[in-house]
Amino acid sequence: MSNEESLDALRERLVLAALEHVPFDGWSTKALRHACQDLGLDSSAAERLFPHGVTTAVECFTALADRLMAEDVAALPLAEMNVRDRIIAVVKARLTRWAPHQESIRRALAVYAMPATVAGGAKATWNTADAMWKAIGDRSADFSWYTKRATLSAVYSATLLYWLDDQSEDFAETWLFLERRVEDVVKAIRLRQTVGTSVGKALSLLPNPLAFIPRPGSGLGARRSGGRRNGL
Repeated sequence: MSNEESLDALRERLVLAALEHVPFDGWSTKALRHACQDLGLDSSAAERLFPHGVTTAVECFTALADRLMAEDVAALPLAEMNVRDRIIAVVKARLTRWAPHQESIRRALAVYAMPATVAGGAKATWNTADAMWKAIGDRSADFSWYTKRATLSAVYSATLLYWLDDQSEDFAETWLFLERRVEDVVKAIRLRQTVGTSVGKALSLLPNPLAFIPRPGSGLGARRSGGRRNGL
């Protein structure tokens, strides 16, 4: 393991330890220093590991959550699921692991909502959606790559906010909310496919405008040329 890999692993250990302190101190240097003490590190290690501030600690935590989500989803029988069920499963996996740390997640969203970091928050959400699609086997490389991630970003963001305030047993209300959102997405995709197919069929019945453009040396061009000579 390289020195940089060792530092990355230590950063991940630190943000995980900080989850116990974030509900009281927020994502702050104070919370990271408490986490250092829990790990038996010098309190100044927080500044050394995250020299650019606590925002990078939140980014580290988000990236770690994406990686752990992929590991959790890899253990699921994806081959037996349709796309709808895969999407539901991956969002569930992303949230369920962090159920004991809802308040820390809420505080992380507050960090991403600040004016100086809102762009980073949008990027983090996009990266999570990308990680979700990859985790469930998406390998698209065309324009659908963007539309899939934009759509799932919206579904995940809405579900995350609902989950943070859900008091139902085992988050039953959140999963129902998620199923409705995913069903709306599936219907929209089917509608686009139907409309696209119908438009394609309609266009195929129209004459090709290029057929009316005479090609050099064609009979139509020769007759028109001859007509002009007779008129001169």
